[in-house]
Amino acid sequence: MKPLVLQGHERSITQIKYNREGDLLFSCSKDQKPNVWFSLNGERLGTFNGHQGAVWCIDVDWTTTKLMTGSGDMSTRLWDVERGTTIATIPCKSSVRTCNFSYSGNQAAYSTDKAMGHHCELFIIDVRNPDEGLESANAILRIPIQNSKITSMLWGSLDETIITGHEDGQITIWDLRMGKEVNSVNDHSMVINDMQMSKDCTMFVSASKDTTSKLFDSESLMCLKTYKTERHVNSAAISPIMDHVALGGGQDAMEVTTTSARAGKFDARFFYLIYEEEFARVKGHFGPINSLAFHPDGKSFATGGEDGFVRVQVFDSSYFDYSFD
Repeated sequence: MKPLVLQGHERSITQIKYNREGDLLFSCSKDQKPNVWFSLNGERLGTFNGHQGAVWCIDVDWTTTKLMTGSGDMSTRLWDVERGTTIATIPCKSSVRTCNFSYSGNQAAYSTDKAMGHHCELFIIDVRNPDEGLESANAILRIPIQNSKITSMLWGSLDETIITGHEDGQITIWDLRMGKEVNSVNDHSMVINDMQMSKDCTMFVSASKDTTSKLFDSESLMCLKTYKTERHVNSAAISPIMDHVALGGGQDAMEVTTTSARAGKFDARFFYLIYEEEFARVKGHFGPINSLAFHPDGKSFATGGEDGFVRVQVFDSSYFDYSFD
């Protein structure tokens, strides 16, 4: 089936996120303007104007009333989704690399880069009744990260822990009640670009520049499976209805101009979750895939690329009928 190509960004996509129902798709890019789209027909619903730098991360809460973005302009913003207006702008000391709402929607977390003499830090804030007071309010919890900076982040079960992926390939679990590290593993050798939870939150999949994606137990951080490619993996997601993992990536963006699309391997690649074998590729982007997400109903997926396009691909019926022999 022909994909929907969403054209609205002027620069490369940095992250895409579906809301809980899957009717809306949020995207952010280096062009400073996060967008929201209808996922069914690809129509752009609107933009969120206000950032002055590249927007690195985006997340929407489970009620689709609040949106959170982190930017290179050294700020985190909370938005009213319906009106497209800023609720609060939280100033930071360096670029904001990751941001996530907790599953209850009562709290949110974001992390800042290690830059300009400032350490990487992880912040937890209360967003139950957000207003302009958030801009000057102290965070509930503030954890300085002494080692490698945080490049990806997830909330753990029951909002009691946070899982962070780091520039050196380390994955760490933080206990929020004690405010300290409780477990960490070094199964990756290079920067972790993305981590995404399974639907039941018992597992998560990581995407790394070391050309692999790995499946981890979200409680013990035990590595369960490894999916190997020949190119950097920028994003990975677990299907909510099938035992499949989708990977997106490709050659480094700086090398793209010297390579054909075929050699760059800018495909979305599908692996069996259990058997670790690749069974399909979907082409389309003219550069590396920077972010990938399954629709919550598992019947389609979306990719955001270095080329500035977001592509929504609905699966053919044969995808659901095929079984591994």
